[in-house]
Amino acid sequence: MKVSIFAVVASLLAAPIAASDTPPTVFITGSSRGIGLELTRQYAEKGWAVIATCRTPTLAIELRAIADEHPDVEIVQLDVLDFDRIDEVAEHYRSRAIDVLINNAGIGGGAENQVFGRINYAAFDPVMNVNVKAPLKLAETLLDNVAASGLKKIITISSSEGSIGMTGGPGRGYFYRPSKTAVNMVMRNLPLAVADRGVIVGLINPGAVDTDFMNGVPIPLMPVDESVRQVIDVIDSFNLESSGSFLNYDGEQIAW
Repeated sequence: MKVSIFAVVASLLAAPIAASDTPPTVFITGSSRGIGLELTRQYAEKGWAVIATCRTPTLAIELRAIADEHPDVEIVQLDVLDFDRIDEVAEHYRSRAIDVLINNAGIGGGAENQVFGRINYAAFDPVMNVNVKAPLKLAETLLDNVAASGLKKIITISSSEGSIGMTGGPGRGYFYRPSKTAVNMVMRNLPLAVADRGVIVGLINPGAVDTDFMNGVPIPLMPVDESVRQVIDVIDSFNLESSGSFLNYDGEQIAW
């Protein structure tokens, strides 16, 4: 297991980015649990090099177990709200090509904070910061790494809850749903800035997945390994022609 504590070295900073050799590299945020943990597991089992980030590596027991079993998994401390830390991580990997950047980290904001008539507005900004600003910051900061790779993909785990066209039922998620709508627009817009470098951008709805994020939701939930297996297939399918698309875990288009 490798848990990184960075010190920026002049020789590293001076080194040019080299295209990835085998294995390809995936950079995943929010890797200590749920979908991020399973993405780490499945990419490691596929033989990829995985840069698995989380807020507190010392507490990430399951993630550390995956890294113990797979030497190409590197655990990196990263809170996506800490933009200075994002810059430090980017400096450390300045010479490393990243084939797939997966913006997975996200928060819901707490259903109790989003009940119309008694909304807790203090909880709104953290949801927007994690779910919208952080993916944009990571895409911007790691763009050179992605562009230097063989696969050149920036993927964001979104949600059908952000679809305006699919809005229905009782009003809910007054923070979470707009945050996903906003990140969808960010990533729909991004291809206009990066297509000339061959970078592909994708949004994926993983479905209603049986993770702690969905605790208490009274609907049938998909096993996390099944969702992630299909999500990876969708990531594989993205190309320049489909860049900027919002796809379901089964590859079907989702209404904006």
